[in-house]
Amino acid sequence: MNNKTALIIGAGDAIGSAIARKFAGRGYTICAARRNGDKLTPLVEEIEATGGNAYAFTCDARKEDQIENLFAEIESNIGELDVVVFNVGANVPMGILQTDSRKFFKIWEMACFAGFLSGREAARYMTKRNRGTILFTGATASVRGSAGFAAFASAKHGLRALAQSMARELGPKNIHVGHIVIDAAVDTAWIQQMLPDYKQRKDNDGVVNPDDLAELYVQMHEQPRSAWTFELDVRPWTEKW
Repeated sequence: MNNKTALIIGAGDAIGSAIARKFAGRGYTICAARRNGDKLTPLVEEIEATGGNAYAFTCDARKEDQIENLFAEIESNIGELDVVVFNVGANVPMGILQTDSRKFFKIWEMACFAGFLSGREAARYMTKRNRGTILFTGATASVRGSAGFAAFASAKHGLRALAQSMARELGPKNIHVGHIVIDAAVDTAWIQQMLPDYKQRKDNDGVVNPDDLAELYVQMHEQPRSAWTFELDVRPWTEKW
């Protein structure tokens, strides 16, 4: 049983994988979960190649039984969770007239309901030990609803409210709950294709580097409890806000 274990739910190819690598570099055993766990093989191999320990899990964070089983397996067979990061994305732009109820509900499930399930399950284990960190990944939509993002903004607003409530309830129990607002484009394959001025922005530090962003998650987890941060608001130096 390793006494330093981190779970990243939504361990995608950019932000999630970067967070996993950063915690692995601090000596944490990494548990990475996403809907298609087979896609995590390169990440696990990379961490193990540098002497770390990593495990891949297939999990749909919208499904209560799958989240419960994920936490139970890790706690029973790998180690007590010190930090849990909820990083599931659902950034799907669509106009309000094109947003049917099925699409709205699915985006809410992914970006908000899944965060509730993950946060609640993390709290169930951490409150027994009176220690731990739970971090939620937010977005511009967490604080500002833009045109064409009604479903996503409503879900991200809800996730932020969930995190605020959990922070107030769990802080006195020595559990640090935090929310990271990423108010900018993150350097991903999708952004590289979508931004016509990507290269210029990249060369000028105008897009968020996933590795730099991941460092902030580690810093929040390592903060002394006399000076905990609830929310970080992150953007490149060139971003207008």
